[in-house]
Amino acid sequence: MAIALPKLPHCLTPSPHPCHRSEPPLSARLFPARPPPIAQPLLRAVNKAHVPSAVKDDQSLYSIIADLELEQLEQGAAPGADRLADRWRLIHGRDDWAGLLDPIDPLLRSELIRYGEFAQACYDAFDYAPFSRYCGSCKYNRRKFFSSLGMDRAGYEVTRYLYATSNIKLPNFFKKPLAVANKWSEKANWIGYIAVSDDEATARLGRRDIVIAWRGTVTKLEWVADLMDFLRPVNSEGIPAPDASVKVESGFLDLYTDKDPTCRFCKYSAREQLLTEVRKLMEKYAGAGEEVSISVTGHSLGSALAMLSAYDMAEMGLNVGAKGGRVATAVFSFSGPRVGNRQFKERFEGELGIKALRVVNVHDTVPKVPGILFNEGVPQWVTRLVEQLPWSYSHVGVELELDHKRSPFLKATMDPSCFHNLEAHLHLLDGYHGKGERFVLTSRRDPALVNKACDFVKDHHLVPPNWRQDENKGMLRSQDGRWMQPDRQDEIDCHPEDTYLFLQSLGLQKHDQHH
Repeated sequence: MAIALPKLPHCLTPSPHPCHRSEPPLSARLFPARPPPIAQPLLRAVNKAHVPSAVKDDQSLYSIIADLELEQLEQGAAPGADRLADRWRLIHGRDDWAGLLDPIDPLLRSELIRYGEFAQACYDAFDYAPFSRYCGSCKYNRRKFFSSLGMDRAGYEVTRYLYATSNIKLPNFFKKPLAVANKWSEKANWIGYIAVSDDEATARLGRRDIVIAWRGTVTKLEWVADLMDFLRPVNSEGIPAPDASVKVESGFLDLYTDKDPTCRFCKYSAREQLLTEVRKLMEKYAGAGEEVSISVTGHSLGSALAMLSAYDMAEMGLNVGAKGGRVATAVFSFSGPRVGNRQFKERFEGELGIKALRVVNVHDTVPKVPGILFNEGVPQWVTRLVEQLPWSYSHVGVELELDHKRSPFLKATMDPSCFHNLEAHLHLLDGYHGKGERFVLTSRRDPALVNKACDFVKDHHLVPPNWRQDENKGMLRSQDGRWMQPDRQDEIDCHPEDTYLFLQSLGLQKHDQHH
């Protein structure tokens, strides 16, 4: 069951007037209808009359949205007037987002938030309660995934869940139940999903969109210590890079490629699960002549998996349409670390033509690792000298910098996990208009969402920290009056029966035999 969002205090709640309607669903926000003409003097009077003085001082949700709507009406602008179906290639990075970031294009902002919400769904659906025997799994059935999260109008259908084995060198990434008995799995964690747009959403988007969303860490920032490792050639794990000098961080590579034949969830690696499902969807839609895009998103460690999996799909030729042309492939990364070396960057951006837009908070430390000393920021002659070292990294793609200190809703804190929080990034996107521009929320996205899993919203807004909880922490009362955890073993999705057939079609069975 979806959890209701807390309302802002009464002093921050707008009084009803013609410019303020109830929050539309996410899909409707992409193309809102043009508001009816309103007399500007009346709008100004209403705008000023309903803003309490205490709220004016803090640029409240009410006042700044009202100001923005007033400006749009005065300028004759129609919010959402541009159709995404006509501009999706630009928004998807055809020109590397040139001219779209400062000032930010409204459609691009909406799309970034939308893909960020797909990544956020990985956190909201993850069972991280150590007292749950399903700790480490997804809490919801795949067929009810979006509706269980209150995202009924997302316009996508989840076609497959993704799992990884916990038998690797990233211990802080995984969660396991406290009790040994009756575990759903002793060696697996749920790490994301693959979804495809339905017919209605496809018409709005202008193409059939395949989304891959990767989960990030569910602990604080302890996993950063796991990145003090070394670069390894991607072709050492079967990814068909033609150049052995293309390398990525070894922990990411292990997480993506390792498997355990004794576990029914991890008998195929996350890589094999992903490639077989994308091949299946490409044959179904691109093979039928539809225009298709591949959109990969993730936050934190999920961002690293997004980069690596997009690279792998391109190397495997999965982003090729029925007529031989490249299918638009883009990564929408949030607060991601560096993934590979300079050769990885050049292959990713150049020969393979993958697009990547990285959204970062300038105060977050995670995008600065690994490669603190040797990275894309040092002079090129230094890069050439140290590129053979196992600690020389380079970011890929285009960076969009945000600054949480620009938001009047967020408080000063020394907690680095707040700077890294995904909901905080989506809030900052909602108010970002360009470097040096005033922070103005644009979509009525509730700032209370920031505190779902942290303590970052100013106290006087009365939004409790870490407020998102399952009702009664997942306990239900049985017919005999006892409280217990419901059984959901039958709802946990495993792998389609045709997975091995698609592995054969991809030519991966030979690698499978000796891996």
